[in-house]
Amino acid sequence: MTILFEEEPAEVRRGERKLNTPDLGILAARLLFGVQSELFRRVAQHGFDDLRPPHGAVLAYLDEEGIRLVDLARIAGRNKQTIAAILDELEKLGYVYRATDPGDRRAKLIMPTERGRKVMELADDILADIESRYVEQLGQRRYTQFKRALRTVTS
Repeated sequence: MTILFEEEPAEVRRGERKLNTPDLGILAARLLFGVQSELFRRVAQHGFDDLRPPHGAVLAYLDEEGIRLVDLARIAGRNKQTIAAILDELEKLGYVYRATDPGDRRAKLIMPTERGRKVMELADDILADIESRYVEQLGQRRYTQFKRALRTVTS
């Protein structure tokens, strides 16, 4: 009598393992890229088709009252040179301009133009819509816990 044994599965490849049980980095990237993709697709549908995801590092933190480059770099978690390059692009595209800081005439404030304010408002509305979908998926209580946990691990 011959006994047949089931073949042992070959070792699962790393890529397949990451697909089936994604780690924190993959989950964070999926969340970021999903939100970013929808946000930039939707703003493009409203005539802001010249914006790219790197511009979000500035637009996400831009205030209507203006902000200094050094403060923008600090809160965006980027170096000043990177933020300055993004600002140069946004200025050429007509979203921001540099103005003298009334509190320190040596410093410049990064100010949104009318076009910049419009895209900031639109982006805020789109992000609120995306978040409301997540609330529907998870329920308010779980979504609040999810955001609280994200803030904890990212601070």
